[in-house]
Amino acid sequence: MRKKLITFGTALMLSLGLAACSSSSEKTETSGPAADGSSGYPESNITIVAPSGAGGGWDLTARAVSKVMSDTSQVEKPITVENRAGGGGAVFMAEYATKEAENDYMLMAKSPPILINNLKAEGNSPYGYKDTTPLAQLTRDYGAIVVKADSPFNKLTDLLEAIKKDPTSITMAGGSAPGSMDHLVGVLPAYGYGIDPKIVKYVSYDGGGEAIAALLGGNADAIATDASAIAEYVKSGDVKVLAVSSAERLSGELENVPTFQEEGVDAEFTIWRGLFGPKNMSEEAYEYWTTKLSEMVETEEWKSELERNGWQYEYRNAEEFTAFLEEQEAVISELLKALDMHK
Repeated sequence: MRKKLITFGTALMLSLGLAACSSSSEKTETSGPAADGSSGYPESNITIVAPSGAGGGWDLTARAVSKVMSDTSQVEKPITVENRAGGGGAVFMAEYATKEAENDYMLMAKSPPILINNLKAEGNSPYGYKDTTPLAQLTRDYGAIVVKADSPFNKLTDLLEAIKKDPTSITMAGGSAPGSMDHLVGVLPAYGYGIDPKIVKYVSYDGGGEAIAALLGGNADAIATDASAIAEYVKSGDVKVLAVSSAERLSGELENVPTFQEEGVDAEFTIWRGLFGPKNMSEEAYEYWTTKLSEMVETEEWKSELERNGWQYEYRNAEEFTAFLEEQEAVISELLKALDMHK
C-alpha cells in the first residue's frame, strides 16, 4: 500500500523511503553464472549481507527474507545471511560497489544510511544507491521523540520551546553518529519549528539500546529512535513518546501518540528497509528477484514477520523507487546543508 508523502511546508519534507532499482531497460549484461544467456538462475546458493552486527534492522530484515523464502519454497536455492559490520555500513558498501559489482548471488539489506553516508561530509562512503541495483522496499518504520516518564515535557512543543529558549540546557541523544539517521530524526522537528538545527545539542551513542540507557539514566533529556524499538518501554511505563514522524497515528502501544504534524511540525520521516543487488546485476537475476520479492510480500508468512518485528507494511517495486531515491537525495542534501554537514 502506498502512502502520500507529506511536503515540508514550502521548504522541506524528509520522508526516507527505500530505493528502487533502475528499470529493466537500464540493466546491462555482465559476466558470471547468471549472465551467460542461460535460463537457470539461480544456479548456486545466495547470500544476503547485513552490513552490521546481529540483531539490528538490516540483520533482521535479511533474516526475515531468508526465512520466508525458505518457508514458502519460493527460492530454489538456500539463502544464507552474512553479517559484515563496519563504518555504519560503509565498509561493506565499498566492497559491494567494487569487488562484488557483478555478483548476482550476493544481495544486501540496507536503509537510509545508503543515502546519508554518501551525502554527508563525514559519511565515510563515496558510494551511494547508484552504485547498486535497488530491488524493493520491504518495510517502513518511523522516528519517535522520546523522554522519560517523569520528564516535565509532555508535548513535542514543550521540548522545542525549551530548546529555543536555551539550546545548551537540553541534550538530545540517539544511537547513530551526528548527521546520521537518529540525528536527522531528532533535529527535523526543530528545523520545522523554525529552530536552527545546528544549535540542537546532540549526543551520539553506539546503537539505540545505549541511547535508551542514557535517557533512563538521566544522561539525556530526550532521544530520537525507531518507533518500533520503543514500544516495550512505553508498555513498561519507563518512557513517554512525545511524537512520531508518521503521517498518521500508529497502532498498538503508540496509538495515542500524536504525529509531528499534529504538533504543528509539517514533516514526515520514514525509516525504510529493503533489498539491493549489485551494480551490474544481470537482467536475468534482476527479473528473478523483482518478481520473487513482489510475490513474497503478499504471503501470510511475510505478514507474520512484519507483525513479529513491529514493522509497517510498505512495498515499492524497483521502478517506483528509482524516482523516489532521486527525490530523496535532494531532500537529504537540504537538511545536511542546514546542519553544515554536507560534502
